[in-house]
Amino acid sequence: MSYDITKIREDFPILSRSVYNKPLVYLDNAATTQKPLCVLDAMREEYLNVNANVHRGVHWLSQQATELHEGARETVRRFLNARSTTEIVFTRGTTEGINLLASCFSDAFMREGDEVIVSTVEHHSNIVPWQLQAARKGIVLRVIPMDDNGLLDMEAFARMLSPKTKLVSVSHVSNVLGTINPVEEIIRLAHAQGIPVAIDGAQSTPHFAVDMQALDCDFFVFSGHKIYGPTGIGVLYGKEEWLDRLPPYQGGGEMIEHVSFEQSTFERPPLKFEAGTPDYIATTGLAKALDYVSAIGMDAIRAHEEDLTRYAVSQLSAIDGMKIYGVPADADVQTLHHDAVISFQLRDIHHMDMGTLLDRLGIAIRTGHHCAQPLMDRLGILGTSRASFALYNTREEVDGLVSAINRVAAMF
Repeated sequence: MSYDITKIREDFPILSRSVYNKPLVYLDNAATTQKPLCVLDAMREEYLNVNANVHRGVHWLSQQATELHEGARETVRRFLNARSTTEIVFTRGTTEGINLLASCFSDAFMREGDEVIVSTVEHHSNIVPWQLQAARKGIVLRVIPMDDNGLLDMEAFARMLSPKTKLVSVSHVSNVLGTINPVEEIIRLAHAQGIPVAIDGAQSTPHFAVDMQALDCDFFVFSGHKIYGPTGIGVLYGKEEWLDRLPPYQGGGEMIEHVSFEQSTFERPPLKFEAGTPDYIATTGLAKALDYVSAIGMDAIRAHEEDLTRYAVSQLSAIDGMKIYGVPADADVQTLHHDAVISFQLRDIHHMDMGTLLDRLGIAIRTGHHCAQPLMDRLGILGTSRASFALYNTREEVDGLVSAINRVAAMF
């Protein structure tokens, strides 16, 4: 089946609107994606016709809502190729998933002096939760260094592994550089020493297929809103043997087996980690979004976005004074192994000025440190301008971005 970009764009009405009397070119997809009509329709339909609290009710509406909610869990399981729905925990997003893991894993398996390894390219959400545990429990945060092109130093990583290492937690893809980290090798090296690995999949899940059986990571997190689903919903995948061993994250309804004033016992995963009423409307939206991208095909999406990224790199590189981070100057653009993110700096034009002026021309990009200040420190900069692509972006929109950047450049 051919990739019908016109039909795809029709599923996203927001893409046809204008800003400042200019056609909207939305290139901030690494921050959040737009939502197709099928996601919005499914959520509206459930609110209108099947709205009831899940799991607890014996009445018809509750039973129907529960079926939708648990059906969504099965959709996620299938999308990730997890072994069982017991390995799929619903969260509010990637950030909560990592916080849950940091809190529960540290409580169960770490003591003062134990180490968790992250990398230089991490989002704050995979740094700060571990720092909170370092302050609370005295654990040590160690960081895989990177070279000037944004590639992790795997020899240094191998040397960092030791009996003190209790967990490795790294991003699949850098949200700043678009670099696809060698997570397969990271997992292999860590597992050879009996060390579990957690993967932040926020920037990989929307762009290419992720398979928990092939990857063999122990934990994996992602956010619904970055893969065309609603905000406020995400997933923590954990191998069943690990989730069984972790203590609860929060207490309350839903996650209990029996409560008395003397003692409480808890449900098995995943309910053990889902205290309170879940956002069962958002889980339906997430499932519909995953069905949507699956129908298009993750391989087709990857091919489309790789073409866009390579085209954008080649066009942007032709602009005098352009610096693209994470892409070596002598890189062969046609074989570039890069996710759908381009961070750039044009001469000495401040990234905030660039983003503001592009906005007036209808181009929506991101500016700043992208919640990756340690990476910015390593690069020796305060921030970048970032264009990020999705399945609905086009080469014509890349041309619009390049044209707009040239207009901005002429102002300075």
